[in-house]
Amino acid sequence: MLQPKKTKFRRAQKGRSKGVAQRGNQLAFGSFGIKTLETKWITGRQIEAARIAVTRYMQRQGQIWIRIFPDKPITKKPADVRMGKGKGNPEGFVAPVTPGRVIIEVEGVSYDIAKEALRLAAQKLPVVTKFIVRRDYDPTQNV
Repeated sequence: MLQPKKTKFRRAQKGRSKGVAQRGNQLAFGSFGIKTLETKWITGRQIEAARIAVTRYMQRQGQIWIRIFPDKPITKKPADVRMGKGKGNPEGFVAPVTPGRVIIEVEGVSYDIAKEALRLAAQKLPVVTKFIVRRDYDPTQNV
């Protein structure tokens, strides 16, 4: 499961996720990818589930890049605890994403395989996504 080896602070504030992605919003490595269309927190478990879905469908051919990393600690108070008495303990890590952020990129497989693999990955994620293709992608080129 993805999580940082070490963090500067154990707990983080919630913060606000407004607007669209200013960076990480275009394909940088692969020819195909999925881009988020809404703002959400994606957990390390969800990213891992999506990664496994892609690698299983592609049968370990081609390359995969995961463009997000869960580095924001999320806290939770135990059940049946009254209000107050400080912030809860860290439960896991999330990656905040905003619309336009590329989540996963794929290279080295055909258009059809990439589209289906990324569709299966998108089902594991809590956000609505869009399949994107590199602008200079040539479908006649044999992969």
